[in-house]
Amino acid sequence: MAEKKIRVLIAKPGLDGHDRGAKVICRSLRDAGFEVIYTGLRRTPEEIVSSAIQEDVDVIGLSILSGAHNVLFPKIMDLLKKKGAGDITIIAGGIIPDKDIPHLEKNGISKIFLPGSSTQEIIEWVKENVREETPK
Repeated sequence: MAEKKIRVLIAKPGLDGHDRGAKVICRSLRDAGFEVIYTGLRRTPEEIVSSAIQEDVDVIGLSILSGAHNVLFPKIMDLLKKKGAGDITIIAGGIIPDKDIPHLEKNGISKIFLPGSSTQEIIEWVKENVREETPK
């Protein structure tokens, strides 16, 4: 029986208008064998959580450039817990100051990839840290 592919939702929370990096990550993850869902620009935390649950994803990748990560990421984490989906792995990338990383990790972000992170580094981290399950 074939293994279930890891399902990843890539989301752009907030008012960011630039998604080139998110699209590069989507394409790289897809090419590496993951199932990838891209939500598009300017999504609310509620939309992201709803999509993640509906799509039964294993990972949510949040991409942010606006500086609103300290507000939007904890809101997403809180909504996931309230909806019973707190077991979804959350990774993030974009413009996130080093001083904010410990707070975000303490609140449930599993890994933060800063500018300069390679797509291969992201792929390998997901492969090593998110378990594929055999379909039932």
